[in-house]
Amino acid sequence: MPGRLFLIPRQIFTEVLPVVCDIKAKMATYKLFLLSILAGMYIGFGAIFATTTMTAVEPFGIKKLIGGTVFSVGLMLVIIAGAELFTGNVLMSLTCLAGKIKLSGVFRNWLIVYIGNFIGSVILAWMFVKTGLWGTPENVNGVGMTALNIASAKVSLDWSAAFFRGMLCNILVNLAIIMATSAQTITGKVFAVLFPISAFVSSGFEHSIANMYFVSTGIFIENLAKLSDFSNISWGAFITNNLIPVTLGNIVGPIIFVVIPYYLIYYTKDK
Repeated sequence: MPGRLFLIPRQIFTEVLPVVCDIKAKMATYKLFLLSILAGMYIGFGAIFATTTMTAVEPFGIKKLIGGTVFSVGLMLVIIAGAELFTGNVLMSLTCLAGKIKLSGVFRNWLIVYIGNFIGSVILAWMFVKTGLWGTPENVNGVGMTALNIASAKVSLDWSAAFFRGMLCNILVNLAIIMATSAQTITGKVFAVLFPISAFVSSGFEHSIANMYFVSTGIFIENLAKLSDFSNISWGAFITNNLIPVTLGNIVGPIIFVVIPYYLIYYTKDK
């Protein structure tokens, strides 16, 4: 609506999302893949920002608040500059459930975007390590130690904790995307993203795409520095202890607590 600063929820779910999700489901493969690589890098930029600003900060709560606040720049880049993020595209299941797009289109999007997000995240992690901003193999600085500690904590999670943290994370991420879709100004989109994303990071929830950057960086640094305290960081531990359960949680959480409720509210008739 001209002059409106935001859309009402019914407009988002019944007018905007069906159109956006149909475009996502039918987008040419190479475009989808390129946009997903960019999204992996954009989320990684937020992760670099968070890693740097949390270094040597105490107390714990302030440290997490700072990290969460600056990390939100990653999703701002995805939404405002335009890119394809797997965790956000879980919302496609709503329009699929409503019969607006095919399930095959949803799965095609998810697969391509997930792979592209991983590639973009790992490329950025490799580039960051090449900058030397983390120190050297002989002298890992504060930023490098922060990166190692983050990666070590993530690969040390038990499966249940990782799954439920993934659920809670992506409920907030999807709500951030819904609110940013509602906002009709750049300022509105920035604030719509800022608070939910700050909440998930500060709370310690788990985001599969962010973890692709965080843990990849830890692996690259550990492989160079060979610090015995971080020998638990490996690709195998990352995939089995973190990436799989967090990804599943990222899917299940918003489907149960965002997609199904809003489908029942806006796509079923009152009895």
